Formats: sequence, C-alpha cells, structure tokens
Amino acid sequence: MTVDVLAVGAHPDDVEVGIGALVHKLARSGKRVAILDLTRGEMGSRGTPEERRVEALEAARILGATPRENAGLPDGSVANIPEQRQALIPILRTLRPSVLLAPMQNDRHPDHHAAHFLVRDANYLAGLTRIDTGQEPYRIPRMYFYPVYIENRIPDLIVDVSEDFEAKLEALAAFQSQFYNPAYDGPPTYISSEAFWQSFRTRAAYLGGRIGAAYGEPLYIDGPLGVAFPPGLEVCT
Repeated sequence: MTVDVLAVGAHPDDVEVGIGALVHKLARSGKRVAILDLTRGEMGSRGTPEERRVEALEAARILGATPRENAGLPDGSVANIPEQRQALIPILRTLRPSVLLAPMQNDRHPDHHAAHFLVRDANYLAGLTRIDTGQEPYRIPRMYFYPVYIENRIPDLIVDVSEDFEAKLEALAAFQSQFYNPAYDGPPTYISSEAFWQSFRTRAAYLGGRIGAAYGEPLYIDGPLGVAFPPGLEVCT
C-alpha cells in the first residue's frame, strides 16, 4: 500500500501537536496520508502504551490519516544509529510517499532532535540498491520538517490551516491520557496542564497572523524550494 504523504513523529501525538491541522487539510483535499510513530511512548509519565495506541488510532481517524504505523523504537532512546535506520528503511520502501514530514532538529525533547537526523538519513539510505530488504529501493523526493514544541528560527513556510484547526484540537483531545483532562487520574505534567492546552490555539493564531490567516502551522525545508514563479507573480495564460 502506497501513500501520498508520510508524517513521522517520535511519539504518538507528536504529529498532532506539530502538524495535525496540515494532516487534516491534506487528507480533506484527497491526499492519502499515513502516520508513522517511531516509539510507543512507553516512557510517558501518564497513560500506558496500550492507551496511547488506542488514542493514536482515534486521532488518526479524526484527521483522516491511514494507515498509522509504529516502528517500535525505544522511547527516550531514539538515535541515528544503523539498527534504527534499518528498522525504518522497509517502512519507507513499503509506503513510498512523495512527501515526508518529519520532526525538526533542536526541539525540546531529545527524541525529536534525534528523529530529525534518523528519518533524514534513513530516507537517503532507503534509495540505495545495496541495502537489501527484499524491496525495490526508494528515496522520498521531498522532505519538510516541523517543530513539535519550539520554532527555533523563523519558519521557511507557514501553512494556512484556518479551516482545519478545530479538527487538530479534536484529534489532540483524543489523547485523553496526555493532554489537559481533569477527568483523567494521572500525575500532573507540563503537557497535561491547561496552559499547555491553551498554547495550541495561541501558537497557531500567532503563526497564522504572520501570513494574514486565522491559524497557521510552520514548516522548514532543507535546501531551496524550486518554483516556476514566485507566489503572486504567476504568469496568466
């Protein structure tokens, strides 16, 4: 089964936090979007891996993403090492997307930082013929990177997600064990606070304001983005 877009997160809920509205927008526009969680989130202070799995599947349903896979890498120990790259290569070769969305480096969680380099390098190696997985080599031609928590520099792109932001919040709310939920009996954490929940809207509104939209989500690119004409200068025929 192949897809148009693959969104990768280090943990279940990373994709929703960083680009949940974009995933919904892509799926709503007819793109087939898959999500790959690198770990099961077993080091999280709240909830269990089993709960996270159920929550992640419900969030993917809300966003219109399918399939949602898990690479089973160790939470808290994501690293750009041969064993972990080898675990990702067969998945990339199976799904064969045209676009890959992956975490940006220098984020708050070390797994996010490591995932940036792990996914980037695994994608390159997936295109090498001499790495034999019983599949045809395949290298995803276009990569974008998203911050989970921190915009460590001005984004290269901000996507207008105004029509899809409420779906993002609905998908985030599916992670009942993780985010603000007074009904859930678990130790308080930074991400389970009401202030963190409110920051989703504040952050997206700030980014949207940078482009004259209600809500926005940021992306980074590695290298120049080719265009036929700069936006606004397209030739009319």
